[in-house]
Amino acid sequence: MQDTFDIHEVRHRVKMLRDTGATMVVENRDGVACPACGDAFSELLISKEASHSFDVPTQTRFCVHHETETQRVLIATHQ
Repeated sequence: MQDTFDIHEVRHRVKMLRDTGATMVVENRDGVACPACGDAFSELLISKEASHSFDVPTQTRFCVHHETETQRVLIATHQ
């Protein structure tokens, strides 16, 4: 797996749901691989923030990936 997830490489395969500058959430529309496990993700949070709080439905699997180069945290949900 790559250490850095390049959203620009997959921008035509995802739909942006939210972008605050420091945090972005995208929805997978075409089987883009999770940066942590390699399976297709449902939604992906990409953040430069140090912390986040969010609700995850009980049947949702999620993965966490920290990019050392960019210091971003990526949290992917799998439904």
